[in-house]
Amino acid sequence: MDWSQTWQGTKLINRIDWAKANLKPFRTDYCVVYEDVDMECASVMHPDPNCMAMLMHGHLMPPVEVWHKLAEDEARPDFTQHSDFRGHLLHDTEPMRPLTEEEAVEFLIKKDIPAYIWSTWDQGNKPKIVICRKSQLPASRDWRNAWRIADDLGEKAA
Repeated sequence: MDWSQTWQGTKLINRIDWAKANLKPFRTDYCVVYEDVDMECASVMHPDPNCMAMLMHGHLMPPVEVWHKLAEDEARPDFTQHSDFRGHLLHDTEPMRPLTEEEAVEFLIKKDIPAYIWSTWDQGNKPKIVICRKSQLPASRDWRNAWRIADDLGEKAA
């Protein structure tokens, strides 16, 4: 089956529904810890298993640039709803090829974490984003609001 042609013109919500019904959710062991000076504590992103399955299957999700264009549209002061052109980006843009697990996590970083954090993740005194395994997070959520990325993390990695 030529997946690149199968979904052309199909609304994204219909592709998502198909994926939930037909693809086995992919539970990655990766998670993403990120923070910025204005944040009270570090945030943790656990990639959605259904989204990971869609990204790794390929030919279902539009490129991350589509999501950024929609976010730009929503940031306009006169925004009420997506214009016909912008709303159709989700449905009419050619879906991406299959991604590896690592590429899928990187896609979700660029889609779901604010650009001012991921675009400058390695600038400053310490990294703003760390991709790690779930087992590397504290087992207890006690003191969760005090979690921060270690100041010396960049030195340990070097």
